[in-house]
Amino acid sequence: MKRPNVLLITADQWRGDCLSVAGHACVRTPNIDALAKEGVLFRNHFAGAAPCSPARATLYTGLYQMNHRVCRNGSPLDRRFDNLALAARRVGYDPTLFGYTDTAPDPRGLDRNDPHLTTYEGLLPGFTARQLLPEHEKQWLSWLRTRGHADAISRDIHVPAGAAPGEISAETTVYSRDETQTAFLTGEFIRWLGEQDAPWFAHVSFLRPHPPFSGPEPYATMFNPGDGPQFARATSHEAEQALHPYLAYAMPKNGKGSFIHGAEGQVSDWRAEDFAAIRAIYYGMIAEVDAQLGRIWQALKDHRAWDDTIVIFTSDHAEMMGDHWTLGKGGFFDGSYHIPLVIRDPKGPMKGHVVERFTSAADIFPTLCDSLAVEAENDLDGRSLRPFIDRGDADEWRDAAFWEFDFRDIAHGEAESHFGLMSNQCNLAVIRDQRFKYVHFTGLPSLLFDLEADPMELNNLAGNREYLATRLDYAEKLLSLRARHLDQTLAYTELTEKGPVTRRP
Repeated sequence: MKRPNVLLITADQWRGDCLSVAGHACVRTPNIDALAKEGVLFRNHFAGAAPCSPARATLYTGLYQMNHRVCRNGSPLDRRFDNLALAARRVGYDPTLFGYTDTAPDPRGLDRNDPHLTTYEGLLPGFTARQLLPEHEKQWLSWLRTRGHADAISRDIHVPAGAAPGEISAETTVYSRDETQTAFLTGEFIRWLGEQDAPWFAHVSFLRPHPPFSGPEPYATMFNPGDGPQFARATSHEAEQALHPYLAYAMPKNGKGSFIHGAEGQVSDWRAEDFAAIRAIYYGMIAEVDAQLGRIWQALKDHRAWDDTIVIFTSDHAEMMGDHWTLGKGGFFDGSYHIPLVIRDPKGPMKGHVVERFTSAADIFPTLCDSLAVEAENDLDGRSLRPFIDRGDADEWRDAAFWEFDFRDIAHGEAESHFGLMSNQCNLAVIRDQRFKYVHFTGLPSLLFDLEADPMELNNLAGNREYLATRLDYAEKLLSLRARHLDQTLAYTELTEKGPVTRRP
C-alpha cells in the first residue's frame, strides 16, 4: 500500500475558540472550516505546557512536561527521547521543515563553544530544514528586500505605516498581504511540493498569529475593537492579581514590547479599550493565516496530492488576548492552553465529525505513529486519536485535560528569589474536567474553580470548607495521573530465566 503524505501545520499562539467552525462570534476561518468538513474537529484540545519550547516538546515527543523536562524556552530537549520526525524517518520519509521547532539541543554532546548552545531556536532532531524562519525573521526580511522593501532590515518592519513604535495601530504595514511571513513560508512550501515525486512528510510551522500584533490590509481593519465575546476577567488588574500570589508576581512583569513592536512599559498599564483594539488586530492576523492555508489546500489539489495527504492543523499553545487583563501564554488559565486541532485523513470515514472528548498535544505523535505503522522508541504519555478518525469515538478515554507550567528562572533566579523557593518548586499542574478545575502549585497555594458556576475562573474555592472534599478528590486524581505517567519505557519489561518478557497494557 502506498504510504500517505503527511502535512503537519502549526500556527503559533492560536486560541482554540478562534475558529468559525467552533462557533466563534466574529472570526471567520473558511479554509480551516473546509478542512474540518472533510475531517475531524477536536473541540476540547489542550496544549501540554507553555511557552513555545515546552509546548512543542510535548507536541513533538508525545510526552508530558513531567517526562520530557523542557521546562522553559532554553531548556534542552534530552536526546534520548524519540520524536515524530525521527519516527517518520525510520519508515522512509525525509521530514522537511518550513519555519521553526524551538528546540534547544542537548548540550552534553556538544562543545561548550558550539553556537547552537546560544539559542533555544534549534532544529528538532530528524528534520531536514528546507526554509528556516526563527523569530528574528532574517530570511523573510531578506526576501522582502528582493521585493523592493529596502528598509526591511529589522523587525521594525512590523510598525504600521504612519504609526509610532509602540503605538497600538490598525494601520496597514508596509508589506502587503502577499508579503507576510505566512505568505513567504507558504510559497516556499508550494515550490518544494512541486519537486516531490514520492510520499513526503512536511511540517509548516507558521509564526503568526504570534505577536507583534500588526498586519497588512485587508486584515488590519477587518475587525473592530468591539467585536468578539466578552472578556473573561475580573473588574480590574488589581482584583485579578489578588486571586493568587503567582498572578501578583507575573502580571506586573508582562512587558508591552512583547506584543506591540517598540512598546515600553507593562501590559498592566493598558486599559480595557487597548486590549479590545489589540484583540481586533489578532483576529485579523488569524484571518491572514487562514487565507494562506487556502493557498496550501489549492496547491495540494493542483499537484494531485489532496487525496493522498493526511493534514493536521493545530497550535503549540494559545493566547490570553485580554482575558484576565493579560496577554501571552503561561500560568494556569484555559486561555493559554485551549488550542485548535483538525485532522483530515482522506482515507478516514469520519467527515465533518466533532469530538468533544478531552485531547492533548501529546496525542499527535502517537497518532502519527499509528497512521504510519511505526513504533515509538520510548514510552509515550499521549494516545492515538485514530479511533476518533476511524470510527468517531474511543474506548476508555481520559475524562479530563491535563497541563503543566514551570516558571523557574535558571539563569537569573528571579522567581526563586521572589517566592523563596527552589527551582524545582516553581511549577504547577492542572487537571480540568467539565465541572471543576484544580491547579496544584508545588510551593504555592492551590486553586479550585467550579467551571459550571464560574466559567471565567474568577472565584477560587480552594479555601472554602464546603469544597474541601472536592479539592481532595481532584488532588488525588492529579496524583494518580502523574503516577500513571511516570516513564514506563522499561517498566513493562522483566528479565526472566527465559530472557526478557515485555507486556504492555
